[in-house]
Amino acid sequence: MKRYCLALDLKDDPKLIAEYEEYHQHVWPEIKESIQNAGIESLEIFRTGNRLFMIMKVNGDFTFEKKAAMDADNPKVQEWEKLMWTMQQALPWAKPGEKWVLMDKIFDLG
Repeated sequence: MKRYCLALDLKDDPKLIAEYEEYHQHVWPEIKESIQNAGIESLEIFRTGNRLFMIMKVNGDFTFEKKAAMDADNPKVQEWEKLMWTMQQALPWAKPGEKWVLMDKIFDLG
C-alpha cells in the first residue's frame, strides 16, 4: 500500500470553514463510492486554521490519472467538487487549475 499526502487551503472565512467541515461529516455516498472505486483504501483530512492536509492510502490499482478520468466522467463528483471549490482556494504555489497539491516527504524516523 502506498501513501500520499496533499495540502489545500480553505478560504479564510470561519463560516465557510464550518460549512466545509459540516459537509465532510456527511459526505455524499456517491463520493465515498468514487473514492473507493479509484483504489483509495483510506482517506483522512486534517485542518489547522484554513490549511487542509490529506493522507491517502492507496492500493496498486490507484493512479492520479485514473482517478481524474473517473471523476471527469462522474456528474455527482463534478457537482461535489464544484461545491467544495466555493469554500477552497489554491495554495499560492499551485499550478493553474491545481487544487490538492502533493507534498514531499522530508523526514522519516523509520
